[in-house]
Amino acid sequence: MDSINSDPPFEETYKNLFNKTKNIINDELIMVDGECELPLIDLSRLNEINDVANEECKSMIAKASQDWGFFQVVNHGISSDILKRLRYEQEKVFKEPFDKKRKEDKFLNLSSGSYRWGTPTATCIKQLSWSEAFHIPLTDILESSTGSNTHLSSIMEQFATTVSNLAQTLADILAEKLGHQSTYFKENCLPNTCYLRLNRYLPCPIDFRIHGLVPHTDSDFLTILYQDQVGGLQLVKDRKWVAVKPNPDALIINIGDLFQAWSNGVYKSVVHRVVTNPKVERFSVAYFLCPSNDTVIRSCKEPSVYRKFSFEEYRKQVRDDVQKLGTKIGLPRFLIN
Repeated sequence: MDSINSDPPFEETYKNLFNKTKNIINDELIMVDGECELPLIDLSRLNEINDVANEECKSMIAKASQDWGFFQVVNHGISSDILKRLRYEQEKVFKEPFDKKRKEDKFLNLSSGSYRWGTPTATCIKQLSWSEAFHIPLTDILESSTGSNTHLSSIMEQFATTVSNLAQTLADILAEKLGHQSTYFKENCLPNTCYLRLNRYLPCPIDFRIHGLVPHTDSDFLTILYQDQVGGLQLVKDRKWVAVKPNPDALIINIGDLFQAWSNGVYKSVVHRVVTNPKVERFSVAYFLCPSNDTVIRSCKEPSVYRKFSFEEYRKQVRDDVQKLGTKIGLPRFLIN
């Protein structure tokens, strides 16, 4: 394998994994059944006086969440100016030296532990994520004081405020379409419980495919993703991997594990991944709608498919499985036999 001078130092850190897998192509990693366009929903129809258009839009959101677990939205209320400035500041912070990024609390005015890269628990190449990220609690963004990175803090705050409103709107619609006019999400998914994640997927010019982000489901209620046009996001549809075609005007929404449990399996938390590009880096920003740790998730209808559990219990189970097995098990752990 040719030497890769990467920042972060992937080759040096994971050289034992690379040596084990040298010249082996894992078909499971690279087989893709074409490219798809996710269901596209125009959210401006929610503001129409016409009740029929309004209800049609809500029904499309619910149907896409049942059939795909993923959809994309346009006219979502987040300005292109905010998105462009966020991308600019995101690229700038990832260009900082590795030693500076991993001391984020000292140099970048970000909370300690927010910078992550690679997969420390990986024991084989298919468990490795070739990417780096800042995983930031919203409370840090909304309460951040002036510091060394005020431009990034400012634009993250603007994005977080608008995307939080969008997440609550979508969650309320999904609950309504199940017959629940509920304040559950407003009461339990607060700014101090949600997260923003800045992702950078580095070019990976190796002779076999490595994931930018390993196959997984999201441990939240729903995720809102802003991505660039490089591509690489893939999801499982009808038991096959399909590549998601980027849309420059859209945000991507996907259902998380907690919503699948809350909806009693009606809405689907779908396995997805990011594949690397050999030459081009990729950027994305994800917002995670999460509850407080003590929030209890129980199915909204009976008979229940899943036993009730707290978010803290769920997170602990995921952490334990990743530590022991190298992979997340997720909701199957909470099925009622």
